[in-house]
Amino acid sequence: MSLARPARRRLLLISNSTLHGRGYLDHVEADLRGFLDGAPPVLFVPYALFDRDTYTEQARERFDKMGLSVVGIHQASDPRRAVLEAQALFIGGGNTFRLLKTLQDLSLLDPIRRRVAEGVPYIGSSAGSVVSAPTIRTTNDMPIVEPSSFEALGLVSFQINAHYLDPDPASTHMGETREVRIRQFHEENPTPVVGLREGTLLEVAGDSVRLRGGLPARIFRRGREPLEVSPGASLEEVVAI
Repeated sequence: MSLARPARRRLLLISNSTLHGRGYLDHVEADLRGFLDGAPPVLFVPYALFDRDTYTEQARERFDKMGLSVVGIHQASDPRRAVLEAQALFIGGGNTFRLLKTLQDLSLLDPIRRRVAEGVPYIGSSAGSVVSAPTIRTTNDMPIVEPSSFEALGLVSFQINAHYLDPDPASTHMGETREVRIRQFHEENPTPVVGLREGTLLEVAGDSVRLRGGLPARIFRRGREPLEVSPGASLEEVVAI
């Protein structure tokens, strides 16, 4: 797979769609408005959840409040054609394995890559952000279904760990922390990993990658100590392989 690194790419990669104490997408409303800037109807991809109708209706109601319209891809007679004609894409969160398997089964990976290369805005939330990476090997989800491979969209050159959690010093849990699991990933793989804490997101424009939100991100690189990157910082140099 050749990674999609076109000069025209525009991505908004959100760690989580709901922040504690706030409603669905409330914490990123300003980011969404600025990113879409009055775009035509958003093609919503609800494949990460089982109840696609309810999920799409939730997205539709929220985008209506922003003066934007949403169309569910699962309601299209030809999903591939819907992607190729889309003017904006939003892939929602849920189970990353189910999401990737469905995208593979419907042969949608290449059409999405093509549209992003053509400059169509791409929004991902949680699992929708994870599948923008080269693989889904750094997801937190259970493999409730089996994709044909872990290869994902490759819209960015680094891996994403959404909902990144720091170790709780007061916890008595003796299992692996998120950091330990990412270090295990690097025992087998060289690709940098961006740990996106709740309430954070990445905005990608061409070759620029910028962290947004209220918390730092934690960057993991093979053979190096983790790096904390503050909101507003550019990441393109620290996530280069």
